Amino acid sequence: MPESTLPSKKKKKSPAVLQKELRDLSKPAADAPPARPLVDLKKIGLRVGLVVAVVWVVAIIVRHWIGYAVAGVVTALIAGVGVWLLRYMRKSEALGALLRGAETEDGRKAALEKLATGFNKKDSQAVLAKAQLEMQEDPRTALTTLETVKLDKVLGPVADQFRAMRAMIHLTLGETVQARALADELDLGKQQEHKTRATFATVAGEAWARTGQAKRAIETLELFNPEDPAFAEMRAQMWRARAFAYAGASDMKGVARALKKLAEMNPTLLGMFIGPKKIHPLLEREARQLSMRLGAAPRKMVRQKL
Repeated sequence: MPESTLPSKKKKKSPAVLQKELRDLSKPAADAPPARPLVDLKKIGLRVGLVVAVVWVVAIIVRHWIGYAVAGVVTALIAGVGVWLLRYMRKSEALGALLRGAETEDGRKAALEKLATGFNKKDSQAVLAKAQLEMQEDPRTALTTLETVKLDKVLGPVADQFRAMRAMIHLTLGETVQARALADELDLGKQQEHKTRATFATVAGEAWARTGQAKRAIETLELFNPEDPAFAEMRAQMWRARAFAYAGASDMKGVARALKKLAEMNPTLLGMFIGPKKIHPLLEREARQLSMRLGAAPRKMVRQKL
């Protein structure tokens, strides 16, 4: 009888497709509530109000024109900062709503048009939003957009948001040296929001793990629990970073645990560690073996003589 060929049941996905699946897993659920604002305006307003009240009480007690002048200047400055902060928060909410409504290709195009016409092109928040939209289709284009902002011209916490996002894209593209340079400049302590600190730690941890600092990466990554419901959108990235970190430390139990968690989300995510350059050999081997056991890896053509 003629030779029969057993074709591969699964076609190997390209790195771009795998990265897209990773980004899709990171999107918030359609019914998820809007993200909480980075600052609590009510708490800030209460504290600032108390400060203003104390300043005026002191001015009244002193009963001197200098005291009244100082109190007036302080009140004016605080009012100005308050107006700026309120506008900043409203703009953040508008951009957040814009991103949540850009789930489809047409939605992203519409959102990009709104960003181009409704926001200042030099506005750092708008640039970040634009890059997030561009990442869904072309990470390299998103990186170019982010690089238009001079980091020494924006506030420290905002500059770190740009560094983290740029580093994440470099990691996606396999450019670990560039990612490491940006990760080394991140200051986790400057970000007040717990989720933002976890994001920075994840990006920095992966960058360190892939450039020879696995111990430092593990110490940082293990400050945050990937299974915490608050990190649901970041869960895949957090386990991915841990896989790299444990591999760098030759902790195969840790590698197996991280890969198993990723496979539970989507077995095809294991393909991120198979084939691309600059993947730790122990990590690639473990990912390949697990992928084969789960049937997620393409099998080679097998010829049998009957």
